Amino acid sequence: MLRIPVVSPEGKPLMPTKPSRARRWIQDGLAVKKWSDLGVFYIQLINQPSGEKTQPIAIGIDPGKHYSGIGVQSSKVTLFMAHLVLPFQSIKDRMEQRRMMRRGRRGRRINRKAPYNQRAHRQKRFANRRGNKLPPSVRANRQLELRVATELCQIFPISQVVYEYIKADVDLTSGRKKARSGNGFSPVMVGQKWMLEHLSKLAPTSTLYGWETAAIRQQIGLVKEKKDKSNQSPETHAVDGISLASSQFIQYRQLKGKQGWWDGFVSITPAPFVVIRRPPVSRRQLHLMIPAKGGKRRKYGGTTTRHDFRKGDLVKAEMAGRVCVGWVSGDTQKQVSVSDLNWKRLGQFTASKVQLLCRATGLLVSPLRYCQLLGY
Repeated sequence: MLRIPVVSPEGKPLMPTKPSRARRWIQDGLAVKKWSDLGVFYIQLINQPSGEKTQPIAIGIDPGKHYSGIGVQSSKVTLFMAHLVLPFQSIKDRMEQRRMMRRGRRGRRINRKAPYNQRAHRQKRFANRRGNKLPPSVRANRQLELRVATELCQIFPISQVVYEYIKADVDLTSGRKKARSGNGFSPVMVGQKWMLEHLSKLAPTSTLYGWETAAIRQQIGLVKEKKDKSNQSPETHAVDGISLASSQFIQYRQLKGKQGWWDGFVSITPAPFVVIRRPPVSRRQLHLMIPAKGGKRRKYGGTTTRHDFRKGDLVKAEMAGRVCVGWVSGDTQKQVSVSDLNWKRLGQFTASKVQLLCRATGLLVSPLRYCQLLGY
C-alpha cells in the first residue's frame, strides 16, 4: 500500500496520498514531479490545498555502530524504510592514516642536529583540548542519521521522532560501564545526547530502550535477522525503526497486580525500502605518505575530475551495448570510472558516453528512484 508524499507550493509537508491520485494530479496539471535527495518520489502542488490537516506520523531511528535502521510509520500505513551503512570504520582508518602522515611531516621538518630548545616545534594555535567533542567516527555516524531524518522531515509531516537509547550500567566489581545487554561498552552510547539535541530541532523527540523495541516488534509481528547484521534487507535493522515509530500508536498498559494488555492500533504494510550510505571519497591530499621519485607527488583524492563530473554524481554510461547506472568514483585522461552502491567499480567508460543524471548529494541511495518503475 504505497503512499506518495505531498508538499504544498511553499514546501510544507502534507499528508501522503495514493499513487492513483498523485498520477491524476500530475496529468491534470495540479502537481509537479519531485525527487528528494533520498531518491524518494514526491509531488508538489501548484495551487494552495483546500486543507492542511495532518495525522500523526513518526520516525523511528535504531542507531548502531556499523549499520542503522530508520522507519516512517503512521497508524494505518508504513511509509518508508531505510538501511544505513555507517562510515565508522572508514573514518577510523583515515584518522589513523592522517596521524601517521602528520608525524612523518613533523619528523622531516625538525632539524635534529640543533639543540632541543632551538628546534622548530610548532606550538598549538588555539586551545584544541575542549574535552567535549565527539570522536570523528562517531560524529560521522550520527550526522548521517541526522541527514536522513532531516530529509524525511521535509517531505513527511513528522509529529514525533523516537530514538533507541542505550543505557550503561556500572559493574561494581570493576567500576567500568557496561551496556544494558551485558556485552560491554559500545561506541553507540557516545553522542546520544548530542543526537537527541539536534533531533529535537526537527520534531518532538522521545526515547525507548532496546528491550522495549523488542517487545513492540514482537507484538506487531515483525521478525528481525540477527545472524548477519550486514545483510541489506528490511529484516536486519529497518524493522526496529518501524517498531520504534509504532510505539506512538500502541502502548503496553498494566494495572497493579493484574495482567497487562496492548492498547492502540497500528497497521504494518509493505513500504519502499532503500539502502543509504555516504560516498567513500578520499579528501584531497597535498602530501602523500610515500613521495615519488624526484620529490613530485601525484594527485590523490578530491571530488573533481577532468571531465566536468564530480565524484558521487549519478550517471548513465554505455560501453559495447552495455548500459550501467551508477556513481562516478574516479577518472583517467579519457575515461570515467562508474561504481555501484558498495563502491565496486562497474567499469571504465569513455567520457563522451557518460551522461549525467543527477549531481552529487553526498548520499548513495539504492534502488535508484524506485517510483520511476511505477511510471512517474
